[in-house]
Amino acid sequence: MRRTLQAACNILICGLALAGIADGQSKPAETAASAPLLVIIDTDIGDDVDDAYAIGLALQSSELKILGITTAWGNTPLRARLVGRLLEETGRQEIPVAVGGEKYPEKGKLTFSQEQYALRGPQKQLPGAVDFLLGQIKQHPGEITLIAIGPETNLGAALEKDAETFRKLKRIVLMGGSVYRGYEGSNYPVAGSHAQPEWNILCDVAAAKKVFTSGVPLYVMPLDSTQIRLQEIERSRIFSNGTALTDALTILTQQWSATTNSPTPTLFDVVAVAYAIWPELCPTKAMRLRVDDEGNTKVEAGEPNAQVCLKSDSDQFFEFYMPRILGVKK
Repeated sequence: MRRTLQAACNILICGLALAGIADGQSKPAETAASAPLLVIIDTDIGDDVDDAYAIGLALQSSELKILGITTAWGNTPLRARLVGRLLEETGRQEIPVAVGGEKYPEKGKLTFSQEQYALRGPQKQLPGAVDFLLGQIKQHPGEITLIAIGPETNLGAALEKDAETFRKLKRIVLMGGSVYRGYEGSNYPVAGSHAQPEWNILCDVAAAKKVFTSGVPLYVMPLDSTQIRLQEIERSRIFSNGTALTDALTILTQQWSATTNSPTPTLFDVVAVAYAIWPELCPTKAMRLRVDDEGNTKVEAGEPNAQVCLKSDSDQFFEFYMPRILGVKK
């Protein structure tokens, strides 16, 4: 009887393993034995602090080869200095940084919460983000995952300059949009459980429209699945860890917190990087999304143009995220 049960278990385990391999979501996207995934990260680092946590995850993940980091929206040269300092302090100066065009909101102003950290970053002559992005795609056609965790200004400009080359991206993994769930919590000026314009889309609606109609395989991590909050127990572990990366995250979080009067970051952008590494963390559904003139991401009938993650598990996310950001080897 025991042997029969063991055999049945073995069959079940094998079946599950094969199913996992078939859907590509049983483990991180790339294993140590396979070639790393080529990625470029497009970021508006420096306002909200989740961009820094997202880049930190990418730096700690051997499944990824970061071809470059491009800065988007607002004071892009200062954002590039922030990225440059973070890379220097973590010993990753080999990663190129490129500067996007400076574009600001028509009304109001941006809050560069981590400006003091950025001002001590290196001042270098850096390539433009659009030319850098298109150049890398030409070198690696069909191989690059573009992880877009800021407004899509650079992406829209690249499409306008050379759509044929841009469409040779392998895929875009994008944090943006609000399908059924809007912002929640007091950190945000307009809170509610219903769908509403999301920041990255709203900042440059025209660019977002271009991306959603580009034909590039699109994987969308909207507000519905990305509002995972970094609570006190996780923050304490990071702040007391003492590595170069966690020390930088500690300073950046403190500067963000002092500016926003909030102690608890929401890790919107981290979910996009995590998905690129391990899709199981945020299972997707094929949907057709349209960006309207107000920056909403509307669900429409018709052929899907995106794979959309509508729900994630925060416990599973932190089981994956914390050992990596702390540098704990399993």
